[in-house]
Amino acid sequence: MATKPFVTPDWLHQRLSAPDIVVLDASWYLPAQGRDAEAEFRAAHVPGAIRFDIDAVSDETSPLPHMLPHPEVFSSRMRALGIGDGAQIIVYDGLGLFSAPRVWWMLRTFGVRDVAILEGGLPAWIAAGYPTEDGEVRPRERRHFTARFDHGSVADTGDVARALDRNAAQVVDARSGPRFRGEEAEPRPGVRPGHMPGARNVHYAALQANGRLKDEASLRAAFAEAGVDLDRPVITTCGSGVTAAIVSLALETLGRPPRALYDGSWADWGSDESRPVATGPV
Repeated sequence: MATKPFVTPDWLHQRLSAPDIVVLDASWYLPAQGRDAEAEFRAAHVPGAIRFDIDAVSDETSPLPHMLPHPEVFSSRMRALGIGDGAQIIVYDGLGLFSAPRVWWMLRTFGVRDVAILEGGLPAWIAAGYPTEDGEVRPRERRHFTARFDHGSVADTGDVARALDRNAAQVVDARSGPRFRGEEAEPRPGVRPGHMPGARNVHYAALQANGRLKDEASLRAAFAEAGVDLDRPVITTCGSGVTAAIVSLALETLGRPPRALYDGSWADWGSDESRPVATGPV
């Protein structure tokens, strides 16, 4: 039975003023998309929403993009945003379903269980006729937040290498087919084109339509076409750990939660000359 970790715009509108509801604008865009998440937030956001920047809430000591911060740093950032223990958190983004799943995964990894994604994101909120507000949001009062880090939900390079060598888990890559096959150069300097030998490719765009996940039958068909066995463990990956969370979300809705997400993803593996790289189709 599929489950949906989403709330609808109607649901959120009815509860927007509830004291325990916290709404996060988690918009983030690739450079090629030519959009400014911060400027767009100031122009229009769900009333009362807090801006959650995945680059600002990250491990600033890592050379890799937006890696998870240490638990104590995450706790500090959440407190500064006025997000405390026991809050019911709703996450959305400006594309409908792109970066919000990354923040949904982050929050769950740090122990937040009452978190959901606004179905259809900001576009669906606006299409439903609900108001937005502009400008900066007044900082909330600091709250106590306790990070409870789930080590098992995060994979590193060694975990992925062992899974592939021992066939202990399937590695599912969310990048586009041309990037996966090494037909396109990677956007980050020093990162080789191609994929991990033995990985499978399920482009995140194949799992969604109109800013929402596709229906259960379509999701299952997309995984089956890529040769992914939903009865076996999965580690998700992508370019830098953002769209991998869309694959994780799709698996979750199918009742097949992934073993872990590879936080460094291809930015990590592809820049490490000691790691093997395959090109072409699987």
